[in-house]
Amino acid sequence: MTVVADGFFNIDKPTGMTSMEVVRQVKRLCSQRHVGHGGTLDPEATGVLPICLGQATRLMQFVVDGEKEYLGVIRLGIATDTYDATGRATEEREFSHVTLDSLTKALDSLRGTIQQTPPMYSALKQQGRRLHELARAGIEVARAPRTVEVSQLDLVHWDSPMVTLSIRCSRGVYIRSLAHDLGQLLGCGAHLAQLRRLRTGPFHVDQAVTLERLREALQDGSWASLLYPPDYALLNRGAVVLRVADERQVLSGQSVALSPRTHYAEHMEMRRAYSADGRFVALVRFNRTLRMWQPFKVFHLVTPSPYKPADDNSLPQADQAPNSLEDGQLSN
Repeated sequence: MTVVADGFFNIDKPTGMTSMEVVRQVKRLCSQRHVGHGGTLDPEATGVLPICLGQATRLMQFVVDGEKEYLGVIRLGIATDTYDATGRATEEREFSHVTLDSLTKALDSLRGTIQQTPPMYSALKQQGRRLHELARAGIEVARAPRTVEVSQLDLVHWDSPMVTLSIRCSRGVYIRSLAHDLGQLLGCGAHLAQLRRLRTGPFHVDQAVTLERLREALQDGSWASLLYPPDYALLNRGAVVLRVADERQVLSGQSVALSPRTHYAEHMEMRRAYSADGRFVALVRFNRTLRMWQPFKVFHLVTPSPYKPADDNSLPQADQAPNSLEDGQLSN
């Protein structure tokens, strides 16, 4: 069937499928042209994979940039070239010397703001070629370490040689590299045996659906109940309501004036902007120098959002002072 929609499906990606294969399946199921995903998962990994449709594809960057949570199982004693269970073993070492104390200290050094070297088997490009393409050709190149944030790295279960970790981290963290680095710190080698993504930004695994469930919903017509509106990905940002005249300006790419109730906004602060009837209209940024809100991304949606500002009293009336924007309250 053909589904013309703007929003996100929260898919529970199965093992053995690439993220782009999931995108292609959703494309075929919906017969919709503009489909993308909000953050790559390795083929053997499972869990949350937000799929963007229609105008929501323009918000992929905000989903990709969102904080991630994982549950990972690491196997001590065997290092692989891919840093996970799909790779070729590069060394096997004794791991009986690892104690709870040494494991805890090693995890401590991998927590916080750290430098991490991406694995060769990754989609990063160097000199115009994907690293995994070079790796499969037998070519290893130096990779510059990157600064990443691992805000949580907790031991959930330890049944040697298997270590189960709860991880919360920023964009750009390779859990496979964390597993490899842990093995190096412990002096026994290690690789990532299993990985499940529990959260990406506001999308949680508890609300994720399988591809089969999505297929059924598309067949019986209940698919809309699984679709998150585009602004769901932006609920960590403030909201403002536009008057009708200002909505027209924003939709045409023009800036609108600062309201007294938003004078405290930071320079280039971004907010969700809604029409008086609750449609998500744009992302706007505040230019403090000009004291104007400038459209950053504009949307042409026809359905009011359930996440429009909740306080109706924030909507300016015709006889009020001619200020363009009023603060909205984020609805939960």
